[in-house]
Amino acid sequence: MRKFHVEITRKAESDITSIFEYILRDDINAAGRWIEEIERQIGSLEIFPTRSPVIPETKELGQEYRHLIYGNYRTIFRIQGSKVIILRVFHGARLLGLDGVRE
Repeated sequence: MRKFHVEITRKAESDITSIFEYILRDDINAAGRWIEEIERQIGSLEIFPTRSPVIPETKELGQEYRHLIYGNYRTIFRIQGSKVIILRVFHGARLLGLDGVRE
C-alpha cells in the first residue's frame, strides 16, 4: 500500500492552535477530544487520501482540494505527488477563498 508524506503548513498549524484555544475556554475535555481527533484524521491521510471528497470550491480555485470534516470543522488539503499538504483548518460554515489556500 502506498504511503504519503503529510505536511502541515504554518497557517494550518495556527488554525489548529486557535481552534483548540477557543474550545478550551469552554471545555477542557472537549478541547482534548477535538485535538486528538484532528491529529488522528490528519495522520490517517498517509494512506489513501483520495478517499476524502473534493471540496465544492475547487472549480473557483482552479486546483483540486479535498477535505476532512470533524464536527463543525473542515481540514483542507491537497495531494501533490507523494505528499499531502494540510492547508487550512476552519469552521465549516466558511467557504474557502483563494487567500485561504496560499502556502
